[in-house]
Amino acid sequence: MPASPGPSTPPLPDPRRHQLENGVSLVQIELPEAPVVCLDLWCRAGSACEGEAESGLAHFLEHMVFKGSEKLEAGEFDLKVEALGGNSNAATGFDDVHYHVLIPPQAAPEALDLLLDLVLQPRLDGGDFAMERQVVLEELAQSEDQPEEVAFQELLRQACGTHAYGLPILGRREALEAHTPEAMAAFHRRHYRADRCCLSVAGPLAGLELETRLNQSPLAALQPSEPLAPVPNLTLQPGRDRIELARLEAARLLMAWQLPGAADQDSVMGGDLLTTLLAEGRRSRLVEQLRERLRLVESIDLDLNVLESGCLVLLEAVCDPEQLPAVEQQVRQVLLELIEHAPKQAELDRAKRLVGNGYRFSLEVAGSVAAMVGNSQLWGRQHNLQRPLEWLEGWSSERLSRDVIPLLHPDQAFCLQAVPA
Repeated sequence: MPASPGPSTPPLPDPRRHQLENGVSLVQIELPEAPVVCLDLWCRAGSACEGEAESGLAHFLEHMVFKGSEKLEAGEFDLKVEALGGNSNAATGFDDVHYHVLIPPQAAPEALDLLLDLVLQPRLDGGDFAMERQVVLEELAQSEDQPEEVAFQELLRQACGTHAYGLPILGRREALEAHTPEAMAAFHRRHYRADRCCLSVAGPLAGLELETRLNQSPLAALQPSEPLAPVPNLTLQPGRDRIELARLEAARLLMAWQLPGAADQDSVMGGDLLTTLLAEGRRSRLVEQLRERLRLVESIDLDLNVLESGCLVLLEAVCDPEQLPAVEQQVRQVLLELIEHAPKQAELDRAKRLVGNGYRFSLEVAGSVAAMVGNSQLWGRQHNLQRPLEWLEGWSSERLSRDVIPLLHPDQAFCLQAVPA
């Protein structure tokens, strides 16, 4: 008998979707038992949107947003949100950027006004710009000072070639030093547009009437964007290299593969199942073989990075330098065996439980729910939150072997050996 796929999940309501007159998307999901409301503003303005001279500008802008607007002094937003009992954060990725606030329900309307003013009407003061540039440059220096980070960036650079996914989100130092407030304002005007933004709200929403409030907000004043060149699809370059890095404490085998992009959410779930089957927990194939049985590695991880232009599967195995050839050989052997022989039902059931339970846990938190529905709406995906669990159950051992496992053939990877100098 197949193992149970996991505990049942009480169905969540369908998100309520609405468009302001200018085309901005609003998506709301009622979570009456949640203790807080999450306000999450998403924009298609990640580092992949940057021109060559704009390297690092998307992330730099995320920093500068918190330096205030015409109505808010630097730091005033955080103080006001904290006084309301909430907290805020932001993150810039390759594809998008988002700004979110977790706030008690009764304070959500005021927090929403503050958030939209801050993000959509940033002041970009010249003095603050110069000071924050130093903060960003220091962040870059810290990244460049960590040999593990340098190794991963080198893996992405060689695997992704000239694609934006091979460039650092933090940017190039020479570009950061040349940026101006005027260039940043132009980037903001070009990308923070009505058809490129989405507001997601999750939590106890009864009585908030946010749609009426938004019609008088800066969000309703956004204009549609001018035609922009689309980010090209990723074509990962197989190959191999070896680098020596000072202060690297142990050797690393790094590998990268490409899977279909985030638009194919069903395949994303298949990729999640495969990486879990291979490297999640002591009973997973790579961990059991390389760490538990042969003791070749200190650790081995395999992560799925969901990206719009092509998802990336990234492997990191940490070991002694003299073990690198054996580690690579064993990784190759495990993958080829999986390609040759479909996974057994028991290990597929185990992977389904782990993936399904992780997803179910994320549905219990307003911030996670707002992020999921906001990101999906931003990129034109409007499935119900239960749909991924249905996709999960649709993956059989045979289908996984036919559609996803062959994509992780060792010869289709870029392989980088990083060793201490």
